[in-house]
Amino acid sequence: MSVITDDPDYQQTAALDELRHREYARLDATGQVYLDYTGAGLHAESQIREHLARITGVVLGNPHSVSLASAASTDLVERARRAVLRFFNADPAEYTAIFTANCSGALKLVGESFPFDAGSRFLLTTDNHNSVNGVREFAHAAGAAVDYVPLTTPDLRIDLAALERQLGTSDRQQQKLFAYPAQSNFSGVKHPLSLVEQAQQAGWTVLLDAAAFVPTSRLDLSAVRPEFVTLSFYKMFGYPTGIGCLIAKRASLRLLHRPWYAGGTVNFATVQGRYHLLSPDEAGFEDGTLNYLNIPAVEIGLDHMQRVGLDTITRRVMCLTRHLLTALLELRHSNGRPMVRIYGPATTEMRGGTVTLNGYDPDGHLLDYRRIEELAGERGISLRTGCFCNPGAGETAEGITESDMRAAADAGLGMTLPRFVQLMADRRTGKSIGAIRVSLGIVSTAADIERFLEFLGSLRDQPRLALGNVTFDIESCRVIRDGS
Repeated sequence: MSVITDDPDYQQTAALDELRHREYARLDATGQVYLDYTGAGLHAESQIREHLARITGVVLGNPHSVSLASAASTDLVERARRAVLRFFNADPAEYTAIFTANCSGALKLVGESFPFDAGSRFLLTTDNHNSVNGVREFAHAAGAAVDYVPLTTPDLRIDLAALERQLGTSDRQQQKLFAYPAQSNFSGVKHPLSLVEQAQQAGWTVLLDAAAFVPTSRLDLSAVRPEFVTLSFYKMFGYPTGIGCLIAKRASLRLLHRPWYAGGTVNFATVQGRYHLLSPDEAGFEDGTLNYLNIPAVEIGLDHMQRVGLDTITRRVMCLTRHLLTALLELRHSNGRPMVRIYGPATTEMRGGTVTLNGYDPDGHLLDYRRIEELAGERGISLRTGCFCNPGAGETAEGITESDMRAAADAGLGMTLPRFVQLMADRRTGKSIGAIRVSLGIVSTAADIERFLEFLGSLRDQPRLALGNVTFDIESCRVIRDGS
């Protein structure tokens, strides 16, 4: 892969190869190729050592007190909170950081608390994670209107003309929430951050899902200022898991109305008086006892990314993505038919390091993505397959219609993704209900790309039946391979 290693962008990020050798040696020691950074980042070994050092030698207790142990925990939590705001260049006077269990938990906080009613609207893009799609249930329950902005094909970008129409067709006095991802977890498309201000000028509150964006791209909240931003830290730097964040404008928190309260979120509560007073700012949204032993690892992870340099990470990822896309488009069977189809942009313009595709045999038959994942695993390659919790982007990519979805509903089988895959196969639609996703990150290398391309090359001229398929047995509810 001298073409990649000779690329000036690759050579200028050579420090990442040394970082991999020093901090991520387990990858090469085990011979594994990790291509699922959008699913989860990888932690550096020093993050674990620094975290252990930080929480040993000190007594840490439940923060909801003023004891010595509680005060020590509170100090570490607040240090991490300040580190989050500093990393994203968010003014502490304007924003606060609310710790949650994950990005989904942060989205739920907004969804359950937003003042939806019969006169309000929830607008979201077709390209969204299911944890954003799920917010529509709160809107529906309150009688609010819910609308989706479609995507253009084949690049799977937001239809900006349709978005402009939707943003401009509401009473400015209504409560309106617009939600979209900064980067698609399906296609890798980077949707314009300028949409934040465009929506705000039209009177909308903006919820920005930054989970897939921030591991390899810079989000500056002094330049782009949505009311709400959601993310998970393990997607950024691997460790700790189980901690996400809602970065919210302090003024916007006052717009939210929590449907309940919990320990740690109230300044006052009475049984006899049937009354409670919610704590102000972040304290009113952090239910129960925070994960105070793991939250200090957030500051350590952010410091690690700062030392490595986000610009360096971005340069490396985009360099590898550019070469990967070029090589994928050149893959052909001996008869000239393409071996893969890429979903989304075929260039690196306004896209990140997430590449989604499907494979095809020499006769143009779709290869079973689940079988591809199995074969990749046999080669020591970790990638991800399925719909990636983003049904809208997948449906658009494959032209899945309302009629197709109605057939699934009519089947009455307690529909699951494997069952839907089998249903579509039985109907011989030729449409895929899933795909193969490879994603690059902080210590991805040219050798990783080479191994993946070699694997795909081994499928050249292989008929679909020779590879075998994975099918779903409706009666036993288990996945089986042809012939088993």
